[in-house]
Amino acid sequence: MPKVGQAHLDARRQQIVDAARARFASHGFARTSMADVVSESGLSTGAIYRYFTSKDEIVIAVCEQAGDAFPKALTIEAVNSFLESLRVLARETGHARLVAQIYAEAAVSPALAAVVQQQLATMRAAVAELVPGRRRDDAEQIAEAFVAVCSSYSQQLAVRGDLDPAPFTAALMAITKG
Repeated sequence: MPKVGQAHLDARRQQIVDAARARFASHGFARTSMADVVSESGLSTGAIYRYFTSKDEIVIAVCEQAGDAFPKALTIEAVNSFLESLRVLARETGHARLVAQIYAEAAVSPALAAVVQQQLATMRAAVAELVPGRRRDDAEQIAEAFVAVCSSYSQQLAVRGDLDPAPFTAALMAITKG
């Protein structure tokens, strides 16, 4: 029997994560069973368990693959473009609903909370690095508020649906300009 290469193994694992992400976004974690992930992925139960021992492990894998799309500058154009990309992801893939569920699950799962906390710390550090020189002393506070407003926008998208990013962009610019 031929040996399966690492690229094949990685592709199968990704297939499972992608299927779980889609199912979690549309049905939630609580309403998704391992059987649902099996069905969504088109793989066998054994194939799923070869890569993940539990649904919790799959949830963490989904969370660990969060995008790193963040503004590259704290300009109105860059911030608005970032928020617009969140809006498109929410509309097309249910990303905001997925993030809302991840945050809720992180409140009761220490392992998932650790992943989310690390991602939030990375986001705050990225924003702090972008803070203009004249505001450097306030960079950590600015970054904390900036990430909080972005998270709130995502939560609003999850609950309210398609939402104009303009007021959130204005708020974020006010935070960064002081």
